[in-house]
Amino acid sequence: MRLSEIYSMDIYSDGGSYLGEVRDAIIDLEKGEVSRLLMDEWRTMDRDEVKHMLQQKSILFKNIKNVGDVVLVSVTGAAAGKPPESGASAEVSDLANRR
Repeated sequence: MRLSEIYSMDIYSDGGSYLGEVRDAIIDLEKGEVSRLLMDEWRTMDRDEVKHMLQQKSILFKNIKNVGDVVLVSVTGAAAGKPPESGASAEVSDLANRR
């Protein structure tokens, strides 16, 4: 499946809760893989806005259980409104510096 095929798909938790819609993605170019799906479109933002997006408006790609008519995710970390996993602080620094 191509990444472009999941844009605009609804995202649901494994408990059936609607979380949002796929609006953008963060791709790790070094690994050649998608690291996160974003529920807001990427735009120029400051460090605090990047942190909020990673915590509240993104899903770690490894938490995706299935992609079909919708994106089904396991609700942990950022998807549950909790701080993202430890790698997020490095992501915040890297993404905030790219504006």
